[in-house]
Amino acid sequence: MAMNRIQFQQVMSLGNFLDLYGIESQCAAALEKARWHNGFICAKGQSKSHCIVWHGKVKTFQCNHCRAQATLTGGTIFHATKLPLVIWFRAMFFLTQTKNNVSALELARILGVCYQTAWRIKYKFMQVIHEREFATVLSGRLEIDDAYLGGQRFRSMIPLFKHEVG
Repeated sequence: MAMNRIQFQQVMSLGNFLDLYGIESQCAAALEKARWHNGFICAKGQSKSHCIVWHGKVKTFQCNHCRAQATLTGGTIFHATKLPLVIWFRAMFFLTQTKNNVSALELARILGVCYQTAWRIKYKFMQVIHEREFATVLSGRLEIDDAYLGGQRFRSMIPLFKHEVG
């Protein structure tokens, strides 16, 4: 029997995760690398020439040709958030690495945020996962366990003559 790839995939420990994404600058660098693999490219003008403008604590990339501005979190699920990226990355770790589902209450306790914030974080991640999974079209041979397909609809115990009108 073939080995299940998902079951035996490499798992990252919490210590390794905190070494890689433990501080805000590490999370920002990882997000920047994920968004722009080969450096910043303007979405409007497709130019690589840019400068960095700071608006308070927010790092903004400005295109030198069309002057369009883009932030690191703009257009992502992190857009307009007041939470540090570290909290978002930790939530992502706990939501994806646990075998069973993590409740919003448990996530709030782990992250040290209120319940509503933890619920919103979890909802946004679940929404992104759903959109990505919905876009995937299944192909090849599919196997379904414990499914009842087709058959007759369940009828109530009331005799048919009581349903007749006229």
